[in-house]
Amino acid sequence: MSEDSSYTGTRRTVLKGIGAATLGAGMAGSATASVNTVVSDSERLGPVTPHDTIYQILVDRFSDGDPNNNDFSDFDSSLVDGTGEDLKLYQGGDWQGIIDRIPYLVDMGISAVWISAPNQNREERIEDEQDDGSVDVWTSYHGYHAKNYFSPHRFFGDMGDFEAMRDALHNNDIKLVVDFVSNHTSRWQNPTRDYKAEHGRLYEPDKDTNGNYVFDSDGNAVGSNLLADPHGQNADWFHNLGDPESGDTSRFAYRYNDLASLADFNHEYSEPVSHLIDAAQFWKGKGVDGFRHDATLHTNPAFSRVLKDAIDDDAGGPITHFGEFFISRPDPKYGEYESFPDRTGINNLDFEYMRAQTSVFGDFSETMTDFGQMLIYTTDDYTHEHQAINFVDNHDVGRFRLTQQNDAVYNAALAAVMTVRGTPKIYYGTEQYVDPDGDSPNEGRVYMEADYQFDKSTTAYNVISKLASLRKENLGLAYGQTFIRHDSDDVIVFERSFYDHDVVVAINRQPDQSESVPSVSTELPDGTYTDELDNLLGGGSIDASGGTLDSFTLGGGEVNVWASTPSTSPTTPRLGTLVSTMGSAGQTVYLYGEGLGTDVTVEFGGVEATVNAGSENHVEVVVPNAAPGEVSVTASRNSQVSNDLVFTLLSGAQTQVVFHVNAETAPGENVHVVGNVPELGAWDPSEAPEAMHNPNYPEWFLPVAVPTDTQLEFKFVKIADDGTVTWESGSNRTFTSPPQRSGVGSTPTYDWRS
Repeated sequence: MSEDSSYTGTRRTVLKGIGAATLGAGMAGSATASVNTVVSDSERLGPVTPHDTIYQILVDRFSDGDPNNNDFSDFDSSLVDGTGEDLKLYQGGDWQGIIDRIPYLVDMGISAVWISAPNQNREERIEDEQDDGSVDVWTSYHGYHAKNYFSPHRFFGDMGDFEAMRDALHNNDIKLVVDFVSNHTSRWQNPTRDYKAEHGRLYEPDKDTNGNYVFDSDGNAVGSNLLADPHGQNADWFHNLGDPESGDTSRFAYRYNDLASLADFNHEYSEPVSHLIDAAQFWKGKGVDGFRHDATLHTNPAFSRVLKDAIDDDAGGPITHFGEFFISRPDPKYGEYESFPDRTGINNLDFEYMRAQTSVFGDFSETMTDFGQMLIYTTDDYTHEHQAINFVDNHDVGRFRLTQQNDAVYNAALAAVMTVRGTPKIYYGTEQYVDPDGDSPNEGRVYMEADYQFDKSTTAYNVISKLASLRKENLGLAYGQTFIRHDSDDVIVFERSFYDHDVVVAINRQPDQSESVPSVSTELPDGTYTDELDNLLGGGSIDASGGTLDSFTLGGGEVNVWASTPSTSPTTPRLGTLVSTMGSAGQTVYLYGEGLGTDVTVEFGGVEATVNAGSENHVEVVVPNAAPGEVSVTASRNSQVSNDLVFTLLSGAQTQVVFHVNAETAPGENVHVVGNVPELGAWDPSEAPEAMHNPNYPEWFLPVAVPTDTQLEFKFVKIADDGTVTWESGSNRTFTSPPQRSGVGSTPTYDWRS
């Protein structure tokens, strides 16, 4: 039996019929969101790329630009603080505050912001009873307690304010990424009061006679109507399984039980799936450039792929997708984590990087040699390593400053995150050395305006600014391979090379000890190179000759960044990355690199694609009707062919089918489904979807993203820990998938055929 099989409590019998009778269900009652204005493609900045530096803003904790939305006549004023003292309460930050601070962002080199979820949240007080009998009072200031996906979070502003912020950011070449919470609504039962019923309710706007949502002339939703309640109406929109049992670390537990008692959506039911797709497309229609998907560890990956596919196939083409697949280090879920982007098309916030850098630059429990090894194995493990979102801290972990109080080491960590593979993300206030009162994530969510100055003179701010500027220009930082040229316990020298774009980074993490570095090889052309940080961290110039750098000494805390950024364009195309990394024929994909333009020929799996637009650094193409699966993407000009990139070509628009089977297994065996389309492994068990769940052994189930309206042929197989595959007997089973993305098909519960 699999790892899931040891948990067979009665709470799990709720899912015995998961996915049953959901084919096409709920479509008549599902609303299509009516949007007042859809932003045209020409007004979008496009997806986030590895040239960008992202700045994460908790809107309530950044800057108060409009005091009029700090409190309301129908709101409990005791839930508003505004001083930065009680960080469980609202502080007053809003979208106008972001507009006001755009010069601060621009001068820091920020080219994308990720903001709190913009939709309406639960507004009732949240009470947590403590062991001493006292009660902590919380609010949903963070945006993770969804109440109505089509109304703006009024403490941040109205829809006009959101659009004004979007336009102001775009006018300053800053892309807008919004948090999107599709895993849950708000807390539906209180674990501090014996799981007493609480909230979790979901609302929707009024509808017109055609079933479309109603918005006023300013784009604000009209009305608020109960749509689903885990305690009542449409309770089947939620899994309603409660928090996991103590010690239950199975995949089933972290996907189907609640996360912190938040009402967990039933993603195997078509009505909530349809509603969430509509909501995501609604916000995409408001002109956002990307989504940060909350709690991807806890969502069904088949749903995640369907949601991403629906968003990118909607008007406006592909946008950025990255998510919170939360892991520790080491973590038995690492394999699931590193493969999640390949299975869903949603990139990861790189928790593996964050955990490693905390050990290396924070508490020094690992060495710089360990850091270099992490860069190499993650580069090998991640198919699209340049799209992993690197960070030193965020709202779900303690502030890095708590771990590292020394400025020199802190600054070295920032230089590293800005220059390694991936796309850097800076948590608001990190550039101001935010040092909270405690190590909990909430204590790190300081009110910036009350507690810190927006000071452009800090060393951290200027490290970010200088390296963000270099990242925009140098393709080595954006797309380069990683080479470790030298490492020791305290020093690393690594190189990022993309053809003739090259960057060498030398870091000494010890603040008070110098260390000699022997002569190392390099791709830098012959010449003298000055430090791109302008000696901000003690660096200086160096000579490159004959593919080597002479030996040098790094002072305590010294960081050097030496770069070669050619100004000429190659005649042969060079590909750096692509957005999206997954899609189907007819969808738009953006290719990034150099030597491109509308005169290049682009091929997917050897089949020519239509090039719709282009420039020296990127082209927009339409995916051709090539054979589905993992395909090679190339660009060529005059028979000169580029390097290739990997693209997952889907068999068509994606929907979900939940497969069911009764099967008894030996210890170490798991049941998988394998079938006739690439999404089912194309009859190759080694490419089959992940192991099925068995909370009610010997019953197994698994939702799988498959092409819509397709007759699937499949069988079940048992795969042992040693790789031995046992096929069931008999002819191929068949099932036709739903005709629409939001539909969820459910097979009969088959019996294993010996």
